[in-house]
Amino acid sequence: MLRVALRNVRAHLVRLGLSILAVVLGVSFVAGTFSLREMLSSTFDGIVDAGSSFDVYLRGGEDSAALTQENASAGAVRTTIPADLTDTVQGVDGVAHAFADYTGPLVLVGADGTPPPTTGAPTFGLAWRAADPSTPIAEGAAPTGPGEFLLEAGTAEASGLTVGDSTTLVVAGQVTEATLTGIVDMGASMAGASIVFFDEPTAAAAFAPDGMVSTISVLAEDGVGEQELADRITAVIGSAADAATGTSPVETVTGTTARDEAREDIASQLGFIETFLLVFAGISLFVGGFIIANTFAMTVRQRQRELALLRAVGASPLQVFASILVQAAVIGALGGALGVLGGLGLVTALKAMFGSMGMELAGDIPLDATTVVVSLVLGVVVSVASAALPARRAALVAPVEAMRDDSPAQAGSLRARGIAGAVVAGAGVGAVVVAVVQAAADETAGTGALLGLGAVGVIVGTLLLAPVVARGVLHVMSAPFVAWAKPLGTLARGNVTRNPRRTASTASALMIGMSLVGAASVLAVSMQASMKSIVADESLADLVVESATGTVPSGAVSDISALPEVGAADSLTADQYFVGSSSGDAADASPLFVLGVDPGVFGRTWQTETVEGSLDSLADGQVSVLQATAADEGWGLGDELTLRSQQGSVDVTIGSIFDSPALGVPVVVPDAVFAQLSVAPAEMSTMLLVKAADGVSQAELDAAVTAAAEPYMIVSVMDDEEYVSALASQIDQMLTILYALLGLSIVIAVLGIVNTLALSVIERTREIGLLRAVGLGRSQLAGTIVIESVLTAVFGTLLGLAVGVGLAAAMPTVFASTGFTALAIPWAGLGTMVGIAVLVGVLAAGWPALRAARLPVLDAVTVD
Repeated sequence: MLRVALRNVRAHLVRLGLSILAVVLGVSFVAGTFSLREMLSSTFDGIVDAGSSFDVYLRGGEDSAALTQENASAGAVRTTIPADLTDTVQGVDGVAHAFADYTGPLVLVGADGTPPPTTGAPTFGLAWRAADPSTPIAEGAAPTGPGEFLLEAGTAEASGLTVGDSTTLVVAGQVTEATLTGIVDMGASMAGASIVFFDEPTAAAAFAPDGMVSTISVLAEDGVGEQELADRITAVIGSAADAATGTSPVETVTGTTARDEAREDIASQLGFIETFLLVFAGISLFVGGFIIANTFAMTVRQRQRELALLRAVGASPLQVFASILVQAAVIGALGGALGVLGGLGLVTALKAMFGSMGMELAGDIPLDATTVVVSLVLGVVVSVASAALPARRAALVAPVEAMRDDSPAQAGSLRARGIAGAVVAGAGVGAVVVAVVQAAADETAGTGALLGLGAVGVIVGTLLLAPVVARGVLHVMSAPFVAWAKPLGTLARGNVTRNPRRTASTASALMIGMSLVGAASVLAVSMQASMKSIVADESLADLVVESATGTVPSGAVSDISALPEVGAADSLTADQYFVGSSSGDAADASPLFVLGVDPGVFGRTWQTETVEGSLDSLADGQVSVLQATAADEGWGLGDELTLRSQQGSVDVTIGSIFDSPALGVPVVVPDAVFAQLSVAPAEMSTMLLVKAADGVSQAELDAAVTAAAEPYMIVSVMDDEEYVSALASQIDQMLTILYALLGLSIVIAVLGIVNTLALSVIERTREIGLLRAVGLGRSQLAGTIVIESVLTAVFGTLLGLAVGVGLAAAMPTVFASTGFTALAIPWAGLGTMVGIAVLVGVLAAGWPALRAARLPVLDAVTVD
């Protein structure tokens, strides 16, 4: 039987080609994901090795929650330590050099007058030290004052600057002119990050004006081990616990430990990317399973006489079953092997794309045994699982019945499937309704998970019900073709409704992709509508000023505030701190985002609904808490809270509870309290709200503020409409990525339509010959197949969009507390998708229609 199975694969390799291609596409995504993650990991490991090459590091305890502090790197954010501790460390026996690490964000203007393009990687400054072996100068000389700087080699290439060029820098919020004196080669790709070096006094003044740094780096003398030196330093500086926090104020760790921690943190972040991509790979393979199942179902029907003959000569049902699964395994193995090559091609293209965007990935494209084995196993498992049901049907066909039947056997009743589908879909709809009702009653606990389970139930139930509803829906959909394209419409309708299981299975692959696309479209448009409504309701400002780096430079804040056209300029600054009840355990405090504001901002440039108390209490040093946060934490009006950061702790009282989808931050504090906690300079704002002075028009204000912001390069000045558009563009970017990933599943679904039509032509060869013999022309035959394809594609698309839009419609109610307040349905976009489905149907029918039209009439009539 093994020989028979392999011969069948070889004999029908072209027929099985699209099934192999479906596996290839899905496995390519999996193999590419593994290879891309390995390459990203290698790249960032190189950055860690290049940037953390010291033997010992001194750092603060893990008490800090200021996760967005300006001089922080990846990993746990810790309390800062005194920079002058380097003098003590330098005197420890075995220390060759000790350096305070001065670092912070800045803006670099390239040779073309704009900041170098990045993929979101940061631009930051460092102190250059002659004794640091990790930053050798490859060209030029060291900087000697505030007007000079060095560039990392990749940054110099991206910026277009050469040694001797002068350019603009925005450092510590101030615009300055400086000259490039040299190029530093760190020996590794920085993955698009822009790195600028200053002499140590300049870096200290810019990035550590308070004399506090995040780390101190130590080089050991020759012959002194990392752990030995770390123990000596610990003995000198002391390790007594801080009574207030219960942690050591200064922690000493070896370089190996610091590098391992950084790698673990990066690996966890890359793991999210890997999971995200593998979800879409799983969707693609699931969709591909429909093609494989359809292929084997049709080939089994076409080979019933052959299978019956095998049974007649002694083959058992188990042997027939195994022979079909062997064929599926061969398809899976071929698809998996080709998928590995496809994955390498995908990563090659991504590497080139990242390189063009300024993010050079290090090393060659990796291919390890794990990736190969997982890809092959995955291809085989998906193929065998998809072919299992058709194989079972083949094994259970009675030999005599199959041999006397001249046409494919009729499918069984759909009653049991219909009942099962109705139960599953009904349960899913019920779960969605319960989630919506609970959310509407402000009982939000668990509603998100309930909605997710309901969505799964609705999709699975719809897949089960698709064959049951196919006949009725397709009968209605085909009415225009029956009326306007006689007799082609009638023939096409008969063909697509003759076997509703096959039609539904083919359409279901497209339905899955379209349901996800439809839901994503509704969510994107609804989020944009929600943001527009929220900003219109709460913003009183005429202009919003933001920065591409996330902080508006202090110089820009002061310059804009001083304009005579400006009546009010309110700065909003956000950071993350530990917040907990003053009466509770400090360990139970939660890291929450906190917004620092001038108490007068409310009613002047912003308005927010107060649920309890008054926002006027901010002027008295009290804080305001978001309603949802207060409910989650069990806080009420008048409760005492403790806010802790690297700088210490502050006890405050809840003076009001507010509800603001636009602000969205859990805690709002007066700027005086925020200044006591913030590590970043107080003048570094997250956002600036600007209101015109009396008698100043919008155009005059816009022109004046834009001119004041222009020297700072990365500052954007927007009115409310432009601000909403900027937020919407971020959603559009995410949506584009989502569409691209979901596009793979839709491509596979289109291949399924091609595959089904092609196999259907083979199955109906004699019927096609008879139709041609009684006068049906070649163009009419091709037209019939095109109509079949269009009906199948539109059926799957309409079913998918109905499911996707229906599920997405429940989300504004369930997630209203997060700012998702409006439901908007993009009817024009959904109509475009249906139009695309028609085009897909026409294109998918091309090859099968051409093949059917070219069948010789006499050969087709006499085919066995």
